[in-house]
Amino acid sequence: MSKTKFIKHAAILAVASLLVRLLGFLYRLPLTNMLGDEGNGIYSAGFYLYNFFLVMSSAGLPAAISKIVSEKIALEEYRNVKRTFRISIILSGTVGLIFAIIMFISAKFFSNLIGSPDSYYTILTLSPTVFIVSIMAVFRGYFQGLGTTVPTAISQVIEQIFNAVFSIYLAYLLVKISLPLGAAGGTMGTGIGALAGLIYILVVYINRKHYINKRLSKKTHKYRVESNKEIAIKIIKTAAPIIAGTAIFSMTNLIDMQMVNSRLLASKAFTEKEVTSLYGQLTGKYVTLTTLPVSISTALATAVLPSIASSMIQKDIKTVRKKIDVSLRLTMIISIPAAIGMGVLADEILLLLFPNHSDGGSLLKWGALSIIFLALCQIITGILQGIGKMTIPAKNALIGSIIKIPINYFLIAIPSINVIGAIISTTVCYIVASILNFIALKKATKIKPDFKGILFKPIIASIVMGVACYFSYKGVYNVIESNTIATLISIFISMIVYLISLAVIGGFKREDLMLLPMGKKFIIILERFRLID
Repeated sequence: MSKTKFIKHAAILAVASLLVRLLGFLYRLPLTNMLGDEGNGIYSAGFYLYNFFLVMSSAGLPAAISKIVSEKIALEEYRNVKRTFRISIILSGTVGLIFAIIMFISAKFFSNLIGSPDSYYTILTLSPTVFIVSIMAVFRGYFQGLGTTVPTAISQVIEQIFNAVFSIYLAYLLVKISLPLGAAGGTMGTGIGALAGLIYILVVYINRKHYINKRLSKKTHKYRVESNKEIAIKIIKTAAPIIAGTAIFSMTNLIDMQMVNSRLLASKAFTEKEVTSLYGQLTGKYVTLTTLPVSISTALATAVLPSIASSMIQKDIKTVRKKIDVSLRLTMIISIPAAIGMGVLADEILLLLFPNHSDGGSLLKWGALSIIFLALCQIITGILQGIGKMTIPAKNALIGSIIKIPINYFLIAIPSINVIGAIISTTVCYIVASILNFIALKKATKIKPDFKGILFKPIIASIVMGVACYFSYKGVYNVIESNTIATLISIFISMIVYLISLAVIGGFKREDLMLLPMGKKFIIILERFRLID
């Protein structure tokens, strides 16, 4: 994949991911206002358990399959491409079905194990989704390996639309019966959305099957056709480290859940209901809001893996380094201002989004920094996997998680800190993992990072933006006395100030701007003022 195509496909996934996150916000707003912090706690407890099973069954497959397929296409081993797809379906479907059955028949056991008996119904309703997503993951990885992110992007949007509509509707119906059933209604939409996404991507595959088979039937040089066993082993070996790394971070969520419940109750400063509410603030507000900007780096990581893998197999090291530079710079240009802006307007954003349940601003203030390091960790993980260093991110994630546990244990039990302890430990976990990943990346690729463009310029522009954000909110609120209007206007002003500040100090490069809507026109404007090379 050329550098231009890489940027194009990264942009498609980035836009889709952002749209998916925004849709997620839209449906979580009425959901949170219906269920409250306690209901959010029940919802999240079941959802995090589901996410762990999902990770174990299929999290590494899209990345693994896209990497293997892109490498085989680069080598023109087309018969091996088709075999990889077929074996992947069998492997993923089998594992997904097994985990779905385990989750369903053991729902009562798991709900008690994680310290949230009320999440029993959410675990039941989410169990079939594990199988559905495991099949969809193969198709997404296959299309990405073939060089197109469009089916993945559109299926994600369709999945989230159905998820949003049915989650709100079913939660609205069932919360009238009980809060646990209302939370389960919210999770039912997840399965319906996944099924809609799978149906779409199946239709796309059926429509394109003839073209794909024709493309993969070209006679090229002689090569060895791999056996089913060889391909299966390669898929497992490629996916296992990715799954391990993702599973470790997923385990940190389960650790948070168990420790928040046990350590807060052990402190005897909170009732069981208050503990569930605090956990709901942690997952339904802090996690939901901070992962929005991180979704961009997730999309970039998804796009960068097959692209860099293809360049590596062709031994085009110069292109690999350019793609790494673009990925790191874009990740920081997005995540640094997001962290500062969210920290400055934490209380105001929660009041805007959750007027009926606006508690939790301190969580956002303490946790804003985690946005930067989670984004950095994810993009470098994608790059390392793309260059074949599959096990390094998993090892570094494990080190970060091990450091997290004792911090959790001591801080959460302090009543004045409570769930903020989980946020502090999570931030430390991401800092450790991202630094270790970066050291490994530098050693493996011999890159000379452009720290000026990757870190210093976005930080300077973000500080200017943060000051503008604070004073613009205060100024507008003193005149209008409306949190909604003041928050929206200050966010808009902050975005403009950030873009101008970054442009003035030369923080943009042409390849970055080509990712933006009307990017070419923006380049022309900057050229007139000599603000871009």
